Amino acid sequence: MASLTLKTNTERLLGEITIPGDKSISHRSVMFGSIAYGETRVTNFLPGDDCYSTISCFRKLGVAIEENDNELRIFGNGFEGLTEPDEVLDVGNSGTTIRLLMGILAGRPFFSTLVGDDSIGKRPMTRVTVPLTNMGAKIDGRKNGAYTPVSLRGKQLTPIHYKLPVASAQVKSAILLASLQADGISTIIEPAKTRDHTERMIRKFGGEITRDNQLITVKGGQKLHAATIHVPGDISSAAFFLVAGAVIPNSEIVLKNVGLNPTRTGIIEVMKKMGAELQIVQKDENGFEPFGDLIIKTSALKGTVVEGDLIPKLIDEIPIIALLATQAEGKTIIKDAEELKVKETNRIDTVVQELKKLGAAIEATADGMIIHGKTKLSGGTVSSHGDHRIGMMLAIAALLSNEEVILENPEAISVSYPNFFNHINSLLK
Repeated sequence: MASLTLKTNTERLLGEITIPGDKSISHRSVMFGSIAYGETRVTNFLPGDDCYSTISCFRKLGVAIEENDNELRIFGNGFEGLTEPDEVLDVGNSGTTIRLLMGILAGRPFFSTLVGDDSIGKRPMTRVTVPLTNMGAKIDGRKNGAYTPVSLRGKQLTPIHYKLPVASAQVKSAILLASLQADGISTIIEPAKTRDHTERMIRKFGGEITRDNQLITVKGGQKLHAATIHVPGDISSAAFFLVAGAVIPNSEIVLKNVGLNPTRTGIIEVMKKMGAELQIVQKDENGFEPFGDLIIKTSALKGTVVEGDLIPKLIDEIPIIALLATQAEGKTIIKDAEELKVKETNRIDTVVQELKKLGAAIEATADGMIIHGKTKLSGGTVSSHGDHRIGMMLAIAALLSNEEVILENPEAISVSYPNFFNHINSLLK
């Protein structure tokens, strides 16, 4: 699909939707099920392109994985059950798949090669390959392993004491997965706390891991055992409808089964700070990942500053927060978000470029953006640039316009939210 004419001129959004499974947790459920012993069962798995890339890679590594209606059965035989692939492992558009998989393959005694799409080919891998090489893995690739294709020949790994140069859950997780295979105790120091799904998974699968403020400690040689995983809804996907409900007039949306991991709820903190009428109801904190239902209503919003330790808790939501800010009174400043430059696109430049096409008063800075509201949005032709979160943000922006909006490359949205447009249509009243 080359382009799509988006829904515009929206009078209200009313109804209830169930948010699809969390992408980060879906990826990790496949990975941990594959390196654990026994049969792991996963419910509410996200049937998105990125997550299918992870399944494909582990099947090529010899793991039996069955899928039936968003439920998985994964038959793992520990790290030792992984076998040398007969072909290249293609991660598609998934940065999570390639970086975490490198952590697993770093300790496996065979050769493998990882590739991805054009976007993956531009994303930096050095932040992962440097610590893994320090642990003993042999890694090579384009520009000395800085970019894909990347080849690994795993070795017996030595423990590492490593201070992360950037606050990145992907980098942290890659090192943790390698450390589980190392001969001794490894420690990782985070500059700011990032999403902790990997640490929770280690415990869920019977492993031990400790945290003391920003210091994480894990022992190598642990055996993981199969678990039953319920994947809560992805708060990064829910964010688009939280913003839509807040900015479209006369709206009220109930979002069911939304993950409420405290390392991921920055979007809720920011929206409440801006004055959003947002309620959390029926919160369940008994599982290994908390979740609950959210209610969002049309809100009178005011500008704010988004910065510091809050950024890792909402890094994927910044594109939709930028749109939210266009409908808030006053100025919103987003800073300390340099990490946006190395996502699926340079999300700072891309968000600014595309929202300007629709009439937003927004400017890029070195580490974020400045948005002036409240602004009436207009029509135009915009592009996802192959980035699912940019595509969804622009689809929500179009709802605010009274003029035609055409989205180029809408297919990118299927990476994380295959039913996104069906859910928009279900709320139009």
